[in-house]
Amino acid sequence: MTYAIRELVIRHVSPFDTAEITDLVAEAMWDGPVARWLNPDQSERRHRSPAYFDIFVDYAVQYGEVYGMSDSDTGQMTGVALWFPFTSAIPGPIDYERRLKEVTGDAFDRACQLDALMEENHPLDPHHYLAFLAVRPDRQGQGIGSSLLDRHHDRLDRAGLPAYLEANDPRNRDLYLRHGYQVRSVLQLPDGPPLWSMWRSPMP
Repeated sequence: MTYAIRELVIRHVSPFDTAEITDLVAEAMWDGPVARWLNPDQSERRHRSPAYFDIFVDYAVQYGEVYGMSDSDTGQMTGVALWFPFTSAIPGPIDYERRLKEVTGDAFDRACQLDALMEENHPLDPHHYLAFLAVRPDRQGQGIGSSLLDRHHDRLDRAGLPAYLEANDPRNRDLYLRHGYQVRSVLQLPDGPPLWSMWRSPMP
């Protein structure tokens, strides 16, 4: 089953480059609850966000599965989903600690706390992990996120594989609940916002 789904991978990156993906993810997430907890200074947070998310975009392009959607008129990328197939071992991001320290500055300790909390609660069973689902702020609420989810869920359901993610605000949590996810636990950052650990079993 794992072999079958890995053979069906379609990367919807072209004609998008990693810079465009990074810009979209940063635009969608730089001012979210977790981002504000990581770096309360608005100006610094906005400045550092692209370099922070670029670490994970590079990693997803190398080892994950990337889905993108674009505007049919302008060609601008409107949404992106970054998945990791944790059905077999994959290496971590290259030189991760050094890069993280460079891009987070004074927020490095908090970034490490976030990583540790997520790693401690990450399931060990084979699954696909949704690291980021990002839609441009001016295009949210138009079904782009749902379309990106449905495309990958269809593959997972046919292969009999579950999915896992962490929702970072109630709106996202409710979106995932509508797509068949269930809350496993609520992860609490120190003096920060909750994260909802969510699991989706394959559907017939």
